[in-house]
Amino acid sequence: PNVRFNQYMIEVHIPGFRDLQISHIVCDYNGTLALDGVLLPGVRDSLTALALDVDIYVITADTFGIAENQLSELPVKLKIIPLEYQAEAKFEFISALGAENVFAIGNGMNDRKMLQSAAVGVALIQREGASAATQACADVVSLSILDSLDLLRNPKRLIATLRS
Repeated sequence: PNVRFNQYMIEVHIPGFRDLQISHIVCDYNGTLALDGVLLPGVRDSLTALALDVDIYVITADTFGIAENQLSELPVKLKIIPLEYQAEAKFEFISALGAENVFAIGNGMNDRKMLQSAAVGVALIQREGASAATQACADVVSLSILDSLDLLRNPKRLIATLRS
């Protein structure tokens, strides 16, 4: 089978791309999960469903100072990083997790290294926009956080996008 859901891992065989063993989702916060600091509609339910299969991390400088409050009842781990050297901090974070098992989602220039080194990097273009450099570092470009998360909830979509 091309897709298997195990406890705390989603395994996906993508012909011509790679075999994935995703155990972590790492997301940027603002511009990705939230707009102006507030979680986007539907994100809460999608993250809750995915947390049954993988660990979910949110890494952010928390521009608006409300990420902890917004995420408090969700099964995610929040990592707040300094304003300086964010691209490096995000890269180091997923490297420590094991980048080969990370599905990363982000939109900003500070997400480019994280997306490039993850097993799958998804650049997201929503209302905040997206860095062109970050898009160039991604495996997939998406127009919605819910569509991005659904690539793991319905992995045949990911296979269709990345097979060669």
